Amino acid sequence: MAEVLFYHLMQMPLERVLPDLLERSLQRGWRAVVQVGNEERLEPLNSVLWTYKDDSFLPHGTKADGPPEMQPVFLTTQDENPNEANVLFLVDGAPAGDLTPYERVVLLFDGNNPEAVTKARTDWQQIKAGGHEATYWQQSDQGRWEKKA
Repeated sequence: MAEVLFYHLMQMPLERVLPDLLERSLQRGWRAVVQVGNEERLEPLNSVLWTYKDDSFLPHGTKADGPPEMQPVFLTTQDENPNEANVLFLVDGAPAGDLTPYERVVLLFDGNNPEAVTKARTDWQQIKAGGHEATYWQQSDQGRWEKKA
């Protein structure tokens, strides 16, 4: 069963949080899939991962960038694991599909968006009912992560 972490974004947007989490995953030797909730957000998020820091490089790609198995971080809108990733990041309302291929699943949601919060609560219930271990993390006023459940 995958370990599932819910990240309730309050102080920083996804574009600031996701690159750091991806860097940490790569430092562990993991490969990652980032499943985006809609096609319109895929390319802007792809651009952010190229430009979020001047002094850093985060290797990643989409299906437009060649063979997915060559990408340490693969961005998609589909429920797929073409790069044999260890960790799945669900962002922008991406549905939690088959979690079994992953050691860890990170579901990030905007705490300032009532629809995203409602969806995260539903996802929490479904994931727990599916037998997965889940933890809930919320950003403090200082932007640090605090485990709440």
